[in-house]
Order: sequence, then C-alpha cells, then structure tokens
Amino acid sequence: MSTVPSALAAAVGPLPAGAIVPLPPAFESVEEERRYRKEQLAAGFRIFGRFGFSEGVAGHITVRDPGDPNAFWVNPFGMSFTQIKASDLILVDHEGNVLEGRRPVNRAAFVIHSRVHAARPDAVAAAHSHSLHGKAFSSLGIPLDPITQDACAFFEDHGIYDDYRGVVNETEEGERVAKALGDFKAVILKNHGLLTVGHSVAEAVWWFVTMERSCQAQLLAMAAGTPQLIDRETALLTRGQIGGHLAGWFQARPLWDQITASDPDLFD
Repeated sequence: MSTVPSALAAAVGPLPAGAIVPLPPAFESVEEERRYRKEQLAAGFRIFGRFGFSEGVAGHITVRDPGDPNAFWVNPFGMSFTQIKASDLILVDHEGNVLEGRRPVNRAAFVIHSRVHAARPDAVAAAHSHSLHGKAFSSLGIPLDPITQDACAFFEDHGIYDDYRGVVNETEEGERVAKALGDFKAVILKNHGLLTVGHSVAEAVWWFVTMERSCQAQLLAMAAGTPQLIDRETALLTRGQIGGHLAGWFQARPLWDQITASDPDLFD
C-alpha cells in the first residue's frame, strides 16, 4: 500500500495502487546535490520572471552550497530573471569573496543573504524581490492577517523589519534584517518588500509567491471593506496543515513542472 508523509496526509485523498507521491530527492554525492540546487535556483528565477517579480536589477534568490555551508549561489547582478541558467550563477562566501563566476554580485544581495544564511543554518534558500503587492503592503507597516486559508501559512510566522535606511549596503543592516526574520519563514521589510526562507529553493520560492498573493488579497479586501479574520485557533491549525517545510516544497511542484517544460535551457 502506498504511504503518504504525515505532512501531506490531510491533503491527499484515496490513492490508487502503486501511487507515487513526489518527495524531496536524496543525493549520493555533494556534486549531485550542488547541481540539483543550482538547477532549482535557476528555475526559481524563471518563475519569478514569469510572475513579474523583477524591478530593474533588484531582487535575488540564494541557495546554500551543500559542500560549503558558508557560501551560497546567487544571480549575477543585472541579469534578467527570465534568462538565468544554472551555469550563470555566482558562488560567494559570507565574507563577500566570489568563489565561482565572472560577473559581479548585487551588493544588497550579499549583505542581506549572507547575514540571513549566517543567522539561520536551517535556511537552505532565501528569496527577495520588489514585487508589486509585497512592496505596496510593506508600506503599511502591519503584518498579514489570517483572512484567507493561504494567508494562514504566515500566521504568527513572519516578522516585520521597520528600520528602512535606503539601499542595503552595510552588513550591520543585514544583521538587523536577519534579527527581524528570527525563526520565522518570512519577514516584511517595511517600505521595501518581502523576504522568505526555506529548507529548499522550492519552499522559499513558494512562500514568496503565496505571500505576495496574500498581500494582494489583503490589499483588495481592505479596499473593499473590513476583512473578517479567521480565529486564532483555526489559523494555527491551518498553518500546521499548509505551512510546513514539506508542504511548502510540495506546493511548488506545479510551478516547477511548468517552468522546466517551457524553459529547458535553464538547465544549461
């Protein structure tokens, strides 16, 4: 009989004999895992591009290198999300040294992500961009409310960084961002945008996508009237059902299937 991990069991109905439930892969070598993470990262950028999360040269997603926990892969500065390939990615350490790649790294990307990765050893990946509804919502300086099932994934699981001081250029500010993130899956950067983390690129990207859309939903609801909140007990229950690491990874699968089918060159 096919089995389903407990983190997904509540969402899965009857299973046919021999059913296969996709799960995060295991790897036999560091090299194999590194290649997979880089391909996932390139796919993540293509997804961001597809959703229109780009704003000039702003925005970055990173993934920790499996062979060196003090280094991470990131997009080249000034390269379109829609064109990034696995071979384009840059490896940089927490001190700002470029270890692989021949293009520069966005200073803000290094400052924010190096401090987030250093503060959160569990955060394999982190995602940030100046998405339209995320940055609009961030100007309010308030948390997301549990007004929809999807928003419950972030209920009491996101912070607010309310000390905007211009473009992030100093590691001290990156440390303050990491402190505001704390142990949460996301942080709203006031007057700036959103940042999410995960145990995989897929998870971090999914949290960003659904948080951006949850910001949009709350803005629409607030414009129309007074949103009715889900009670705390139900919100926490729902977060437990849809807000875990495996649930985040699994919910990203349709996006990955779509982008890898339409953009096979991302693997180059």
